[in-house]
Amino acid sequence: MSPARRYWLMKSEPEECSIDDALAAPETTVPWTGVRNYQARNFMRDQMQVGDGVLFYHSSCAEPGIAGLARVASGTRPDPTQFDAASPYFDPKSPPAAPRWLLLDVQALRKTRVISLAELRAQPELADMTVLQRGNRLSITEVTPAQWHFIESRLLSGA
Repeated sequence: MSPARRYWLMKSEPEECSIDDALAAPETTVPWTGVRNYQARNFMRDQMQVGDGVLFYHSSCAEPGIAGLARVASGTRPDPTQFDAASPYFDPKSPPAAPRWLLLDVQALRKTRVISLAELRAQPELADMTVLQRGNRLSITEVTPAQWHFIESRLLSGA
């Protein structure tokens, strides 16, 4: 018996990789590079599986919010940006023989209307959503099945 499907919210700055960029990528698959938080890395390493649902979230932009739907498309592997001294994600303390940082591939499925942070906050059904919690800055957070289905059926049904 296969494990239950899980759901995630993954933040990306649109200047780095937007939902449009992901949809235009070969096979609509992009490597999720630059994760430099241990908890987010551990989600990728220990819990995320191929086929899991992803809310593709634009952050650090004029209108932050959910901008599309995607899925986890691969298992993890070392993130090469940690070894590239020219990369903003370079980590001199991460040796190639024992890499500290991982990535996985995400496949964009479709662009949606932007569901803003304010709109998410206005939904009582989403009050416990991790991205809405004060002080949360993680780039990858879990989304409960109930939250996923609410967003998909109530907020995106007309998108």
